[in-house]
Amino acid sequence: KKNLNPLGINHTHTHTHKERENTKRKMEEDSAVQDFLDILEEHRKNCENEGKYVEAEIAKNRLEELKLHEENRRVEALRSRQIAERLGVEEAHMLEFQQFNQKWDKKMEEYEQNATQLLENAKARHAQELREFQAKLLASPLKPKFSKELLNLRKIQQHLAKQRDYSEAHKMKAKADSLESWELEKQQNARQRSMFQKEAKFKHKHKLELNALCKRIESGRAGLRKTRKVDLEQLLQRYQNVKAELEAQQNLEKIRAEKYLRRRR
Repeated sequence: KKNLNPLGINHTHTHTHKERENTKRKMEEDSAVQDFLDILEEHRKNCENEGKYVEAEIAKNRLEELKLHEENRRVEALRSRQIAERLGVEEAHMLEFQQFNQKWDKKMEEYEQNATQLLENAKARHAQELREFQAKLLASPLKPKFSKELLNLRKIQQHLAKQRDYSEAHKMKAKADSLESWELEKQQNARQRSMFQKEAKFKHKHKLELNALCKRIESGRAGLRKTRKVDLEQLLQRYQNVKAELEAQQNLEKIRAEKYLRRRR
């Protein structure tokens, strides 16, 4: 009998041992029954040769009963064994399917954990880089650049002061101070806008990096799902192949059993 290892599950040793024990017991039973049939057939022939026809008839009827009983026993034994084989294939398939899902669920869970860690690390790094970038921007001092008009007012102010025309110098200083305050405020606002723009650009760069990381993670996730699908299809195909092979083997066994029983009748 051809040995089918249904789906590669590691129960082969235990099942093979049981099969050997069952086969040995069956052979012993078949041998004992055949020995008894041979003895009864010899007895029938002796009765026939000795003219003991009543005893020969009894032996003949008993032989027919025993042969019919033996045929029924063999048919039932074959049917029971084949059912057990089919159940074995189903059990092995369900076990492999369960192990397959457990393995892949664990693999997907580990992937998601790694992906979450990668995202958290990237966000933490971005936050740190942003703080450092903001500190660098704030640490950069404002270097005022005054207009020609203001510089000219200061020169006039200083000239008037040297001329000891303090009244006019005071007026000129007030005018220059007002213009300087306006120009400083304008430059400070421009500096603030520049800092906001630089920070926005810096944040946008981080956003692009995070989006790229998310795309790589999703691509890896899709790749795992595709591989899982292919592996599952292969598992199911192996199962169908084993079922088909077992069915063909069992059909062949039935045909051989029927031929054997016809020859014995």
